[in-house]
Amino acid sequence: MPEEDLVELKFRLYDGSDIGPIRYSSSSTIAMLKERIISEWPRDKKIIPKVANDVKLISAGKILENNKTIAQCKPPFGELPGGAITMHVVVQPSSTKTKTEKKVDDLPKKTTCSCTIL
Repeated sequence: MPEEDLVELKFRLYDGSDIGPIRYSSSSTIAMLKERIISEWPRDKKIIPKVANDVKLISAGKILENNKTIAQCKPPFGELPGGAITMHVVVQPSSTKTKTEKKVDDLPKKTTCSCTIL
């Protein structure tokens, strides 16, 4: 693999800790990065992603799509000599967990209407 084909990335977690920096091929997809993040996720954290869809990667203020490559998502200012590109990691648990949490909102609401139609 040529040296210029490698990109150094680090992933900033929600508590300010980092995974990496690690060198990746610029042809690696975002989905591959998410799988690597899950495999290297610190087990002492409160929130642990289980699948790649639980993880959102943000770089230069944009949420990165799974089917894009690093080369397609790399910001133009990422060419800093000796610098790693930092991507932020947001964990959103799968929808099955959030549906159980919303049961409180599903309770019937007792509202009384005091409208008068003339």
